[in-house]
Amino acid sequence: MIRRFALLAPLAAVLALSFVLPAQAGKIPLAAISKYLNGLSTVEAGFTQVNADGSISTGMIYIKRPGQARFEYAPPNKALVLASSGNVAIFDSKSNQAPEQYPLSKTPLSLILAKNVDLDQAKMVVGHREDGDTTRVVAQDPKHPEYGTIEMVFTADPVELRQWVITDDAGGQTTVVLGDMVKGKSYAASLFDITRVMDRRR
Repeated sequence: MIRRFALLAPLAAVLALSFVLPAQAGKIPLAAISKYLNGLSTVEAGFTQVNADGSISTGMIYIKRPGQARFEYAPPNKALVLASSGNVAIFDSKSNQAPEQYPLSKTPLSLILAKNVDLDQAKMVVGHREDGDTTRVVAQDPKHPEYGTIEMVFTADPVELRQWVITDDAGGQTTVVLGDMVKGKSYAASLFDITRVMDRRR
């Protein structure tokens, strides 16, 4: 996936400081995780990102399912990544050039943003295990496993997405650790509008 999903090398120290895990009894079933993801309409959260080269960024993520996400990076980065209308656009804060764009369907993040998440679909889940107080699910596009995988980490009671690790088609890994989520807010369509942001930056 080249550089294209530098948003989406786990570092144990970062993860340990990011959230306190509640007690969990047993592995969360895939059906319960699918139900949880399908129940998310909008999400807002701070995030910490650990890139494949070990660098760390922070920022805010806004998700509006299906198909829309906005990653705002904090200074000094100040980059912006938008997912909307079936595309992902990466805006470089140091350049006025047009953003790099590619189909959302070619990144594993599309599995979270899909209109209907069905983790019981054949060959989608390639890993599902209990890991201490968390459940880890590794998923891929069953039609295009070459696009890479996303490993999602959940806690239980109630089910909550805590982080994900994207492994791209070159084997590079990027971890995103989520802070406390704010759910159910309304967002203007312009927040995710790639064309609007391009026009403003010209």
